[in-house]
Amino acid sequence: MLAREGSKEDVFRESEIDCTVHFGQKGIARNQKIPSFFIVGPPRTGTSWLHEVLSDQVNLPAPTKETRFFDLNFHRGWKWYFDHFADPGDGRMVGEVAPTYFASRQARSLIARWVPDAKIVFIFRNPIERLVSLYRLKLAYGTLACSFDVALERDPELLESSMYASTLREWQSIFPQRRLSIHLYDDLSNNPRGFVEGLASFLDIPRFALHESRLAQIYSTKQMTEPRSYLATKAATAMADWCKARRLDNVVAAVKNSSLIKLFLGGGAPFSDIPARSLRKASALLLRETEELEAMIGRDLNAWKPLTSDNGRTIR
Repeated sequence: MLAREGSKEDVFRESEIDCTVHFGQKGIARNQKIPSFFIVGPPRTGTSWLHEVLSDQVNLPAPTKETRFFDLNFHRGWKWYFDHFADPGDGRMVGEVAPTYFASRQARSLIARWVPDAKIVFIFRNPIERLVSLYRLKLAYGTLACSFDVALERDPELLESSMYASTLREWQSIFPQRRLSIHLYDDLSNNPRGFVEGLASFLDIPRFALHESRLAQIYSTKQMTEPRSYLATKAATAMADWCKARRLDNVVAAVKNSSLIKLFLGGGAPFSDIPARSLRKASALLLRETEELEAMIGRDLNAWKPLTSDNGRTIR
């Protein structure tokens, strides 16, 4: 069911039977199925892999994976959002794999208001491994150019998206438990086929075979490097975001799938090891969140808890 708002520009009428929105804007009439689920991550928890795996089974945004509609682009309107999806006439379930929604208060509120019957999927990963992966992704795309310690001070998303227990409670406060599904990235890594079967069952997606080629690798930053030119990569990332906001996603996809991408991604030095003391400091900051999540979901998360030795491991 889609919630209503009295707007002069957008008029919605709901159909609870088929989750279809009857959308009218400035004389345009169309039928559009609303999302029935959101996989909200947080980032670096296998969401790109899941998007690829599910894209043949359900109607997901394309060619851009993340619309950022409910956390950044809501002001662009529902037509802008619906245009990211294929023709709703194909009968497939509509959903989003949207890891930036996890830590966004705005996304939670807007989804609860407009799509209150949606199912919400969470995937939690060792917080330090995920934090390092997200930090390195930002280095690779030119949105950060500083040490790990400095990044934690400058980029709020790094720690905000790591507040697993606190943020999960916020989602639980506005969505009924039956619509929430909580998973661990370890389960996805260790048994991707079983993970996908369980996810499909929760989302009411008909059972499907997971091709062997899909099992080869769950995406990571292991093959990434620092950019050849930080300024060029930063400018290219900003231009890509500009294009996506204007529904020029096909332009971005064409560049990404061509040899031109090598001009902007990679080509630089390998990522440096992060000192164990920095990892311990970050882990200590997140210890309470880990312990509270452990109690909330009834899973043993001791492997996520702080490093204790000066000779502790580094993440490579």
